[in-house]
Order: sequence, then structure tokens, then C-alpha cells
Amino acid sequence: MQIQAALASFGMSGKIFHAPFLHIHPNFNLYACVERSQKNIQQYYPATKSFSDFETMLADENLQLVIINTPNTTHFDLAKKALLAGKHIVVEKPFTVTTAESDELMLLAAKQQLEIFVFHNRRYDSDFITVKEIIQQGLLGSIVECEIHFDRFSQNVSNKLHKEIPVKGTGILYDLGSHIIDQALQLFGMPKAVFADIFVIRSVSKVDDYFELLLYYSNKRVRLKASYLVKEQPFGYMIHGTEGSFIKPKTNMQENDLTSGLLPQLINNNWGKEDEKDWGILNTQIDGKERREKFPSLQGNYMQFYTEVYSCLVHKHPSPVSAIEGKMVIQLIEAAYKSVTNGTIVHL
Repeated sequence: MQIQAALASFGMSGKIFHAPFLHIHPNFNLYACVERSQKNIQQYYPATKSFSDFETMLADENLQLVIINTPNTTHFDLAKKALLAGKHIVVEKPFTVTTAESDELMLLAAKQQLEIFVFHNRRYDSDFITVKEIIQQGLLGSIVECEIHFDRFSQNVSNKLHKEIPVKGTGILYDLGSHIIDQALQLFGMPKAVFADIFVIRSVSKVDDYFELLLYYSNKRVRLKASYLVKEQPFGYMIHGTEGSFIKPKTNMQENDLTSGLLPQLINNNWGKEDEKDWGILNTQIDGKERREKFPSLQGNYMQFYTEVYSCLVHKHPSPVSAIEGKMVIQLIEAAYKSVTNGTIVHL
């Protein structure tokens, strides 16, 4: 059985992060796409239907799954329309702009007996999978401190104008922040409280382009940080425990490969494998013996997300990224902005 899937747009997200995987995966068919002005998808995928508007595409009875990969501020409206039309949905991160929107979509999906999946693809990056393995193996003992960065260097604003409009739902915290907030929640769960620093560091920007969050747990502290003015990135992950430390560069190899035109393969390949130069340093002690060495990175693969989506829809397996997990990210983002507004620690 193939799932008939459609994209809500064929911009960078559709072209890079979704279409290649839907096209190659044997259990999906890239059935349709919405293209309001430029008609490009059939140059890459000739069998894919191109619709001029979202509503007409939703009326197609063959369609089963819709990927909402449009600007953040449109997620709620398009997701609601797709659910009302009887379609399962994948919603790009951030899931919604507010937790109230998340709640409404979850109630509607339950009523319609449909699934919502949130596309937190960075769970499937080699660097994060490796960090998660290090922690789960207990190689660092009990974790006492963790710091995660997602930095870039860009002196100019994005050419994607919807990202530069100063409205709720835009800015670096909703954009890059969604990724590393989700990763922190995956590793440690919801914190007890958060303190945030969010502001604009580039004179050309109208939306926040820097943030630092301090997450409070009963037995550890977690810092999340992102900036658009980091030319030399010191690390992506730094974790300290009672038995040692792990420091790991942040890599972006799958996105880089996809952007350069390489297509993911299903089996027996090097897709998502890091070079040895990008492996992290593990410095720990096991059975009283000191151990400091490079730790081989595990293989990442965004294809796994869609494999798990299929398993959920067809075999009723657990969702890879549920709506409630997507909502938790938004809950933390809302708390962070409240912290900045009030200048206080916000308890969750």
C-alpha cells in the first residue's frame, strides 16, 4: 500500500526536505503539490500533479497525507483545512504559533480520527543521535550540565521575506530554536522553569536573531543558544556528567547534500554518515580507567521519519513526532518570551 502524499508548497523546504524522500520511499507516492505562481515540480517529478490552490488539492479524494511546509504563521489555518478535508497531516516545525492553536488542532484530529505528525527532522541528524546514544549508555554518569548551539553567520536578512516580518511566529527562536528545544525535551523532558534572553543583534534585522535559554531541572541545567553572527562555531553540543564530558561539533551534512542535489538512498550507503573529523570527543572514566578518545558518530537519516509515519498510519505504531510533542516546544517558546517581557524566571 502506498500513501498518496502532497506538498503545500514547493519552496526550499518542499524541494530539499520532503520531496526527495517521498519520491524515493517505496511506501509513498508524491502525488501532488500546490504551486500558485511558478510551476516547477514537474521538472523534477513529472508524474506529480500541480494545483494552483490548496482547497482544490484537498478536494482530490485520492489524497491521504498533506505536508504543511509553508510559513509558520500559516500552519494553523492550512492544517485545520486539511484535517476538515479528512487528510492526515505532517506539519513543519514549529507546529503552531501558540499552544491554543496546537490544542485546537489536536482536538479536531481526534474528532476526525486523523493523525498529526510534526516534522522535527533534526532528531534524525547524526550529531544528535550520537549525543542521545552517549547519554543513554551512561558513559558520562549522571548529566549535570548540557549546552546545545545552533549558530549561523549571516550579515544580511533572509531573502525569504516571510521570515523577516516582525509578527508572532517569526524570528530565530521559532526557527532554529524549535530544533534544539525539541532536542533538549527529547533528552531531558520538560524543565521546571526557563529564563530567556532574546534580542536583535543585527542592525538590518527586524526580528530576533539571537537567543539564549536557561532551562532549570531539579538536578541539572541546560543552555540553548543560537545566533546569526557566529563565524567560528566552537561546538554544537557540550555535555558534562559525574563521570566525564562529551563535546561534539554540529554538522549539517544531510541538508548540505540535499541542497547540492544529492538524493538519499535507502540501504547500504554512506548517507548521513559523518567524516571522522566531525566526531565528538569523549573524556570519561570507566571502572576507574581514564578514557579520552574520538567517539564514532552514528548514522543519521531523515528517511526514517517517513518510514515511521508509514508505520503509524498503516500498522498503528507510535507516531515519530506527535502533536503533543510539537505543542511542548511551543509551550517553552511562549514561556521564553514571557521571561523576556517580565525579566523573570518562568515556571512551567
